[in-house]
Amino acid sequence: MKKLIILFPIIALMLGSCELEKNPYDQISVDELLSDPGSIQTATVGNYALLKGNVGYDGWVDDLHRISEYAGDNIALSGGTTDHLFYLYNYQSIPTNSRVARFWSNSYKITVGCNVMIEKIPEGESEETDQLLGENYYLRALVYFQMGNVFGRPYNQGPSNLSIPLKLTSDTDDRPDRNTVQEVYNQVIKDLLKAESLMSINKGASYASKESAQALLSRVYLYMEDNVNAEEYANRVIASGEYSLLSNGEFKEMNKLIPDNNAEAIFAVTLSKDSDLLGQWDDWYTIGSFYATVDGAGWGEMYASKTYMDLLNKNAADARSAFIAPQYLEDEEGDKIPAVYWVNSDYKYEFRNTTETAGVTTFTDGGVTYTVQSENVNGTTVYYFNGPDGRQDVTKDFDLKKRNGYPKFYILKASLQEDDVHMWSPMVSRLAEMYLNKAESFAKRGLDQLALDNINILRVRAGVPEYELSSLPAGKTVLELVAEERRLELAYEGHRRYDVYRNGDTMDRRYPGTHLNGANAYLEIPASASRIIEYIPEQQIILQPSLIQNN
Repeated sequence: MKKLIILFPIIALMLGSCELEKNPYDQISVDELLSDPGSIQTATVGNYALLKGNVGYDGWVDDLHRISEYAGDNIALSGGTTDHLFYLYNYQSIPTNSRVARFWSNSYKITVGCNVMIEKIPEGESEETDQLLGENYYLRALVYFQMGNVFGRPYNQGPSNLSIPLKLTSDTDDRPDRNTVQEVYNQVIKDLLKAESLMSINKGASYASKESAQALLSRVYLYMEDNVNAEEYANRVIASGEYSLLSNGEFKEMNKLIPDNNAEAIFAVTLSKDSDLLGQWDDWYTIGSFYATVDGAGWGEMYASKTYMDLLNKNAADARSAFIAPQYLEDEEGDKIPAVYWVNSDYKYEFRNTTETAGVTTFTDGGVTYTVQSENVNGTTVYYFNGPDGRQDVTKDFDLKKRNGYPKFYILKASLQEDDVHMWSPMVSRLAEMYLNKAESFAKRGLDQLALDNINILRVRAGVPEYELSSLPAGKTVLELVAEERRLELAYEGHRRYDVYRNGDTMDRRYPGTHLNGANAYLEIPASASRIIEYIPEQQIILQPSLIQNN
């Protein structure tokens, strides 16, 4: 009977309602907690479960990915949709966005669940209970850090700006107002340092560990521009010896690995083919289903962007191209159709089939024949033709299947785990990020060679040429090269939106996609724009009028 009393609040958490009259803080009510480690572990697992959702596509991490990735420049949507994800993609934010509201609600369910455990688990009784206590501190820090990114402005825009309410108790009457960006960062660091000190058991990438706390601390300090500490905590993870970079061949199939079989996975929200996506149509609601159609399953409506493909195609052998699957057209004999393509001044794709005779590639347009020429630019072969409006750079490849005129560059990074169509365990931290964090911290301190040394570690693994300080690509700074490498390596892992804005850069979306439709399209979004953060869900403002809405 006592066990049932304990487990009920966790079940209540998992079944929490999004109805307007429900307050997210009311989803837990705990009078007592069992003292044996088994029940503590069960309750902690309940907090992990909320990260992924009941069926693997309705949880916290699913909405976080869509909020974080769809507002970046690595993706291009090929049509409209009634799903509120459209407002995340085109920057036409609304305070009633159902995905943002669910993210907010799930975030507080997780943090209140963690608060319960932090209040109830006695510290210092055993290595096992200290480990579980540390895991709850880590989960709370992770959620508040990501909430702060979604609803609060970047740290360097002013630590006194408003961020999110920090609820640090399980008391349902405790309904705090919004804290400042500085206060949220302080709490996240405090929780992560506490987690680091408590955790001593590494149970694999599916659970928090000392190293996962250190990895997140490295990112938090990087976001705060505390570059010395960003390097220090990245070094701690690397020096732990717990992780190693996958080989070139292994990396190309990283998406197929469960986190515990991925040598560079530090922490991931783990889904399993034995417990998730078990329904007949579940694969159609996942993150991966929007990026690709695999074995007939999935919408396959959001593709790799032209600018991401341009960056990726600078090196044909780049291992990161393994996560992109162009859908080529074939002729009657089953052969791919040679073509060149480019983006015109209206940001629309132009495709032309080509003919090659005696090594000369040509195409015909409007009765005029043009010759495709090439030149070497910084070690990359660039193709172009001289047209009526002057030189036009092109991509020389093959014709592709299209949807509404947008070529299908399927993204597979979020599919095929365990060869199960759209199974995927979203990565929170992996070893590659630690080298990127170090590289950025070095570049911002003027330690250019050290910065290059760290991104070259990843470039060697990717099978592309290393950078040399004496012969950088024309017009590029070391910091810009680090940012490009970060974009390539961490694409579709939820980083890009925050990497652009925390560095004060402008999100350049001057490429084809339905984000350009309509009269108020956002082609470029500066870091100062109001909509780089989301509205506080309207229902929460109604419930708690003292919450101040984002402008």
